[in-house]
Amino acid sequence: MKRIFLTAAGLFALVQLFGQQKDTTGFQARKLKLDEINLVSSYYHQNGNNAAVTGGIGSQKLSDIANVFDVKLVGYDKKARKHSLDAELGIDHYTSASSDKIDLKSNSSASHADTRFYPSLTWTVENEQKGHSIAIGLSSSTEFDYQSFGGNISYSRKTKNRNGEFTGKLQAYLDQVKQVLPTELRPGGPDEEHYPGKNRNTIAGSFSWSQIINQRLQIAILGDLVQQNGFLSLPFYRVYFNDGSVHQEKLPDSRFKIPIGFRANYFLGDNFILRSYYRYYTDNWGIRSHTAELEVPVKLNAFLSVSPFYRYYTQTAVKYFAPYGQHTDQQAYYTSNYDLSKFNSSFFGAGIRWLPPQGILGWQHFNMIELRYGHYKKSIDLQSNIISLNLRFK
Repeated sequence: MKRIFLTAAGLFALVQLFGQQKDTTGFQARKLKLDEINLVSSYYHQNGNNAAVTGGIGSQKLSDIANVFDVKLVGYDKKARKHSLDAELGIDHYTSASSDKIDLKSNSSASHADTRFYPSLTWTVENEQKGHSIAIGLSSSTEFDYQSFGGNISYSRKTKNRNGEFTGKLQAYLDQVKQVLPTELRPGGPDEEHYPGKNRNTIAGSFSWSQIINQRLQIAILGDLVQQNGFLSLPFYRVYFNDGSVHQEKLPDSRFKIPIGFRANYFLGDNFILRSYYRYYTDNWGIRSHTAELEVPVKLNAFLSVSPFYRYYTQTAVKYFAPYGQHTDQQAYYTSNYDLSKFNSSFFGAGIRWLPPQGILGWQHFNMIELRYGHYKKSIDLQSNIISLNLRFK
C-alpha cells in the first residue's frame, strides 16, 4: 500500500506544472491543452485452493499492485471539431504462489513474480454540431511470457434530438505467448530456458445504443461478437489424467464469444441513483453465464457521495473441464482450470467520492478523490479483496 500513496504524492509537482501551462484562452484555442489527469492505484489480494498450475489443486494465493496514469488533452481545429487525445500508462506488479509451482521443487523461482506494462493511446475527433465522432486507438501489454499489440477504431452518432446515441467499434489484438512449460514437461529437461512463442489473435466487433427515455430513466443495449484463433491454452497449466500421468493443458485453437448486455439508470430524486446492469454470455466452448449488478450512489451533500454495489455471476463449465485426476487419454482437449468450471460468485462493496468546490486541500486543480473497496467470493473456494484509489486533477 505504501507504493500506491507514494506514487500519488509524486504527481502533485507534475500536475502543478501542467496547471501553470494550461491554456486559459477558452473555446478559441486551437492547440491541444491539458483537460484532465487521473491516477488510479489499487491493491488486490486473493486466496484459494484450485490452482491450474498444479492441475486444479494447491494454493491460489496472489497479490497485485496496479497503477494507471491517464492524461487527457482537448483542443479544437479550424472547423470547430473537438480533438481529444487520451494517453494512458498502466503498471502492475504481482506475486503468485501458483506460478511459483511451474517448478514443483522451487519455493521462490523467477516465475513467482512479474511486472506488466500496458500503455495505450486514443485519438477522438468529434463534430459537436452534427453529433458524431470517430476514434482510433493503439495499445500494448508486455510481461515476461506474454506480448500483446492492439488497435481499434470506433464511430458514434447521436440522434437529432441528442437523446439517443449509437456506437460501433472494431478491435484487433495480436498476441504472442511464450511456451513456458512446467519443468518436468520441457523437451530439453527441467533446466531448459528456451521459450518459443505461439500466436493468439482476437478480433472483436461491438455496438451500443444508449437512449434517454425521460428525465429519470436512461438505458443502453450493448453487444459484442468476438473471434479468437491460435494458441488459446496456457502452456504452464498442468492436467493430471486418471492414470497419474501429467500433461500440458490443451484447448481448441478457435473460440467464438457472444456477450449481450443491458444497462438502466434511474434517478430517484436529487440524491439517489439506481444503476443496474445485466449481461448474458455464450461461447462455442460450452460456457453460458449471467451477470446481474446493482449500484446505488447516494449523495450525502453537494460534494460527498457513497456508492454501495453488488454483483452476482453464474456460469456453466466448458466442455473440456474436469477436476484433478479425472481426465482420460481418450479426450482430445482437457483443462483443470477452475475459471472454466461451473461456479457462481458474488462481488460487493462500496465507494466514496469527494468533490469539494474549492479543490482538495484548497488546491483547485485537485478536484476529486474516490476510494473503493470490494470483496469477491467464488463458490469454488476462492475469495479476494481489492481496494482502489482514484485521484483526478483538472
